[in-house]
Amino acid sequence: MYAAHKAAGGMTSVYRQIGIGCEKLFRTILQDAFELTATDVVWSYEVPLPSGKTRTLRLDGRVPLDKIRDTVKRKRFHQWMRESADEIGVDRKIFASLTGTVFEVRQGYKSKDSKRQNADIANAATAYTKAFLPCAAILSNQIDSDILVRYRAEKWAVVTGIVGANNPLVSTYDFMRDVVGYDMAAFFMRNRQTLRAEIELVLKDLLAPETT
Repeated sequence: MYAAHKAAGGMTSVYRQIGIGCEKLFRTILQDAFELTATDVVWSYEVPLPSGKTRTLRLDGRVPLDKIRDTVKRKRFHQWMRESADEIGVDRKIFASLTGTVFEVRQGYKSKDSKRQNADIANAATAYTKAFLPCAAILSNQIDSDILVRYRAEKWAVVTGIVGANNPLVSTYDFMRDVVGYDMAAFFMRNRQTLRAEIELVLKDLLAPETT
């Protein structure tokens, strides 16, 4: 029973660390592909608290159009932004004011936590006020259809872990390959054995009974 309890909490931590790893990988690819700085690819904003202090909220990645030096890459990314904005019904006048995209990166999104959803919706609203298109990049197919519909209705561009769709407006991996210029799906295929082995080692350790 102790081992089961330890494993339950540990697997939650493993899942969280996988998510953090995905965020870092995604951000690193953006930085390398578009020749951005570490500062360019991060985005945060402050919200006031009742105490009078402020709280800093962060999203997982950013691409400012004016920092993409390669003209072809900049035009390609801007075209993706325009098509994504049209897909979710962003007014053309609003789109004309946008200066780039901010990303929320998730390994998966199965939770129906309304607090989490409301926070994401608030992030999207703030992104528009700061002249950024908000995009949720999900690396797996683990997202509830109701959440997907709600986020797009709230003007989030959303791409998910579909492989082979050949549509960068709906697939994270098509977006990374065709718009960013890096085949992220191939990266996971090349390294799948190493990644699986490392996770299995952690899980075996979590499930092992305590020895005295």
